[in-house]
Amino acid sequence: MNAVQVKELASFLHDAEMNKQEVTRITAEHPDLSVSEAYQIQEELVAMKTELGHRIIGPKMGLTSRAKMVQMKVEEPIYGYVFDYMMLSEGEALKLDELIHPKVEAEIAFILGKDLEGPGITAEDVMAATEYVAPALEIIDSRYENFQFTLPDVIADNASSSRVILSNRFTKPDGIELDLVGVTLYINSELKELGAGAAVVGHPANSVAMLANMLARKHEKLKAGEVILTGGVTGAVMLTEGDTVTAKWDGLGELQFRVTR
Repeated sequence: MNAVQVKELASFLHDAEMNKQEVTRITAEHPDLSVSEAYQIQEELVAMKTELGHRIIGPKMGLTSRAKMVQMKVEEPIYGYVFDYMMLSEGEALKLDELIHPKVEAEIAFILGKDLEGPGITAEDVMAATEYVAPALEIIDSRYENFQFTLPDVIADNASSSRVILSNRFTKPDGIELDLVGVTLYINSELKELGAGAAVVGHPANSVAMLANMLARKHEKLKAGEVILTGGVTGAVMLTEGDTVTAKWDGLGELQFRVTR
């Protein structure tokens, strides 16, 4: 795939997001699209957003559950980037008019106090470099029709990044067994999903370590101050107008928001 095609496909996905318009998946026309080429498209998409003045808050990991990795036939998770315009304040409503077909999942975010540069980063390195952890709700919104895609499709689409609600309650990670943190997700007071931190590749810190080592292949590193979304502790639930979403993290806090038109 040449540079012109990469730029065209990045523009295609960028326009889909901005116009709130679902599109045919890229691999329908480019069935041989590789993971490497998909990340090239993602990099171009990220560059487009940056050139428009949007700022990266931090990276996010996707496909971090063993079940999803088996389903998508992958050996490692994928990553994308969260931008400032995607951030919602605690209590702020999620507006469906700004999105296509959003789903919500509960995560544990890491806020780094030190840089992390791979290769060879371990979960222990991550915990030592982490200043805080915090509850986060990620709203994913694939730009593809019916939320259906292959692995290269979702990578190119910035891993379905859309909106994020980060708790104002930051907690020092010392002494917290993050793999044992229970998380429950309710829609209109009905329990829809539950999980524990171990659902994220065994421990959320493993996810950050994998991310640091993946970025090292591009000679990039995780930077102090970045907010890193480690992947869904719960499954993702489709949202509809009028929903009230509540999520609770044992020992870390809770978040709630409403879905409006």
